[in-house]
Order: sequence, then structure tokens, then C-alpha cells
Amino acid sequence: MARAKRNWIQEERRRTLGDWVAFCPSCGHVARYFEEHEELRPTLCPQCEATLVARCPSCDARLPSAFQVECEDCGTPLRENELFGGPIRRPGR
Repeated sequence: MARAKRNWIQEERRRTLGDWVAFCPSCGHVARYFEEHEELRPTLCPQCEATLVARCPSCDARLPSAFQVECEDCGTPLRENELFGGPIRRPGR
């Protein structure tokens, strides 16, 4: 099931804070980065040294949100929907 495309305010925030994210599936650390500097983004979590997830393992799509639990493009699960005892994303979002 494909998600609705992002609206203009989400796109504006993304362009201001960083185009894409890489997150740690273990501790939740997030690193935002701009597309033109992808090769400079960290690949290991500075807190727990786990490998950061920056692209969908199935379709190679970049990740626009730190709260993603599945790929917006293909629906592949990226991580469990729970961190520190609570949901990362509420149902229906």
C-alpha cells in the first residue's frame, strides 16, 4: 500500500533540516543529511556502534523520516514499531 506523497510543509522542513535520515534500529539515534553530502553521513551509531539504516534494503529508497517503520515506497519493514517501551508510529500513520 503506497502512502500519500508528502505535502509542501513536510518538504520545506526536509530541505531545511536535511533531505534524508539515517537511524539506529537499536537505540533510535538519528542523523539527518543532505542529498549532496550522502557520502559524508555516518554509517555507525555514535551511541551504540550499530549500523545506521539509511536506505530501504529492498528497493534502496532513501528515508525521509526518523519515525519510519516501513519503506514509504515499497512497504518493506525497516524496524519494529517499538522503542523504549512505546510505539514509534501510532496506528494509521
